[in-house]
Amino acid sequence: MRHGKHRFLLGCTKEHREALMANLASALLRHGKIETTLAKAKALRPFVEKIITMAKKAYLAEDSAQKLHYRRLAITRVKDEDAVAILFNDRASEFVKRNGGYSRIYKLMPRTGDAAKIAIIELVLGDDVGYTKSKKRNTAKTKKSTPSKKSKQEQKIVSDVIEEETTTTPDKSVPKATTTKKKTTKKK
Repeated sequence: MRHGKHRFLLGCTKEHREALMANLASALLRHGKIETTLAKAKALRPFVEKIITMAKKAYLAEDSAQKLHYRRLAITRVKDEDAVAILFNDRASEFVKRNGGYSRIYKLMPRTGDAAKIAIIELVLGDDVGYTKSKKRNTAKTKKSTPSKKSKQEQKIVSDVIEEETTTTPDKSVPKATTTKKKTTKKK
C-alpha cells in the first residue's frame, strides 16, 4: 500500500487544484513575489521549481527542438504563455548556476478576517546565497580526547601535591586541645 500519496489536496478537486497552481505560478513568474496562504505557498513551491528546472534545461540545451519541447511542457502546466516566455527568455539564465531552491517562503501574521496563516513566496535570485546558519554547539556529543603520557604525568604530580597538602603533620606550636571538667555545685 502506498502511504503518503495525497500531499497537497487544499480541499478542492484535482481540476480546481491544477487551475489554482497554474494561476499562482503565473503570478509568481510574472511578479517574482506573491502573498497567499501558507498551505498554498507550500503546495506551489515544488510546482514552480519543476517549471524553473524545465527552463534551466531548455537554456542549457543545444538542440532547438529540445528547447521547444521544454517550453511546451511548461505551457501545459502553467497555461500562461506570457509568464512562460518571461521565465524562459529572461529569468532562466539567473538559475543556471543554482542547484534547486529557486523559491523561498516567509511566514507572516495570520489574516485578520479568518485567522488564516499567510505567507509570502518569492523567487530567489540566482546569486543569492541566503543566510548562514549559526554553529550549534553540542556538548553532549563532543569527543573526549584520551590523555597523553605527558598529561598523565602532570595529573600524577598534581595529585601528589594535593595529597601532601591534605596530610597534616603535628605542629608543636599549636597547642593541643585539652578537655576540662566543669565543676558543678549544688545550690542549697
